[in-house]
Amino acid sequence: MKLIYHLVNVFTRDGQRLSGNPLCVFEDGSSLDGEAMQALARQFNLSETAFLLPSTKADARVRIFTPDFEMPFAGHPTLGSAHVLRMLHCGDFINLEMLAGNIPVRAQGNLWTLTANAPVHREIDLSRAKLAVALGLESADLLWQKDAARPLWLNTGSDQLIVPLRDVAAVRRTAPRADLLSELKSAQGRQLAYVFASAADGKIVSRFLFEAGGAFREDPATGSACANLGGWYLATGAALPLQREIWQGDQIHRPSTLRLSINAARQIQVAGEVCHLARGELVL
Repeated sequence: MKLIYHLVNVFTRDGQRLSGNPLCVFEDGSSLDGEAMQALARQFNLSETAFLLPSTKADARVRIFTPDFEMPFAGHPTLGSAHVLRMLHCGDFINLEMLAGNIPVRAQGNLWTLTANAPVHREIDLSRAKLAVALGLESADLLWQKDAARPLWLNTGSDQLIVPLRDVAAVRRTAPRADLLSELKSAQGRQLAYVFASAADGKIVSRFLFEAGGAFREDPATGSACANLGGWYLATGAALPLQREIWQGDQIHRPSTLRLSINAARQIQVAGEVCHLARGELVL
């Protein structure tokens, strides 16, 4: 069996081809079952690997796998898959079927924008002091105001903990402890946290940290968390419309830029540049 795949970088910064979050996209996964897809994702060992499939509800169906499990939705596989589909046979407006529902995507050149699902949020059940220690921080590093800026669980397709911090220095110091964050898990049972703060130039600096194999790893660019950040702004009463430029990945030498916008109708959109790097053939 021969399988064609593409390597792309998503959320690249300022045209730097080797920035952003790497993704592998298989052109046609219809001959593969979930077990084979999972094995291939483990083989490539990227943040995610995507498989394109026929759909009766959209332009294509996409299944997304990390090296360890399948995801209902993720941002950079959505944009990267759309980019590959345009190379194959689609135009600048693409509808993708995912486990989390249909996601519309559009392009202006190599800048792709997805419209996220409506967000759902819930409060955390851990004290400020305990959460701070679990993140390797001081209580004063966390923004925590009732009915305003505070940590929240958000879900626009993937359940994640969104934690606002007082400054960029606190974002850079964050060092989660798996033994303490075990008290705080997503709906899927995962330990993870998205921390962010406003920089002096008005940009947002963020990090997405998640447990894998008993240790915490860091994602270069997390589109699902960017969408959830949009949900956080809605839940905390931000003025609309809203636009933010988010920098992520610098701490692990994969500079990435994500663009978040929320319109007056409360629709959340996440945008980023996509760069195609390579096309390959894999034989099974």
